[in-house]
Amino acid sequence: MIEQGARAAVVGSGVAAATARAVYAGLRRRRRPAWERVNHAGRPVDLYAGPAVAAGTVLGALCAGPPRQRGAAVLAVLAGAACGAYDDLRGDHRRGFLAHLGALRRGEVTSGAVKLLGIGAAGLAAGALLKERPVDRLLAAVVVAGAAHTVNLVDVRPGRAGLAVQVLGAPGLARGVPVAAAPMGAAAVVLGDDLAERTMLGDTGAHALGAALGVAVAAGNGRLGTALHAAAFVAAAVAGERGAGEHGLGCAGARVSGRAASCAHPCG
Repeated sequence: MIEQGARAAVVGSGVAAATARAVYAGLRRRRRPAWERVNHAGRPVDLYAGPAVAAGTVLGALCAGPPRQRGAAVLAVLAGAACGAYDDLRGDHRRGFLAHLGALRRGEVTSGAVKLLGIGAAGLAAGALLKERPVDRLLAAVVVAGAAHTVNLVDVRPGRAGLAVQVLGAPGLARGVPVAAAPMGAAAVVLGDDLAERTMLGDTGAHALGAALGVAVAAGNGRLGTALHAAAFVAAAVAGERGAGEHGLGCAGARVSGRAASCAHPCG
């Protein structure tokens, strides 16, 4: 069983890496202004790493793990990528969940509300696939959505989110959860260009990678472990909310400037 899981992890990582590399190269050949930005240092960067790692993670997850884990990962990644892409392309200046929820109460559906509701719903669906009891399903949903948000939280400097994916994914592999290898393989492919400030994961890539990691965490832990991870992710979200209130656009400006600020901002 261990050998089978290790083999699935290797295959999943390889497929994810190869797919991400191919998609990234293809998108860079067909450059589109909507997916290009100017970063804080005035250098041109693109967001092609986002859809590339999302595609790689989906195909890699399909090759790794039991059917329910694969289904949960694919669902969570697609939802994270779709909601993130909406924010990358149509995001506004508001930061923090409270600001977006306040707008939603007034009848305005912001990009942050789309992410909150869309990824939250996907987390609930993924939790239903991964766990049997209602409380475990709810905890798994918090982990999936929380992990997606947390990876986006750390995407404030070149390469930081990609490196975080490697660190957060390693325990899943150690526990024999091969689906964790998919986001790790996909993120590794674009890490060099991210560090060199040629590309960015954006919300598309950060949410997709984080959602996949959340599935791996939930799949590899029982109730106590899942609850502890859920608490950690909620704490990270609270810290990010406070940072959004205190610094406004500051952390967004660490990656991009002008209209592109919403693309890499971790707080909304």
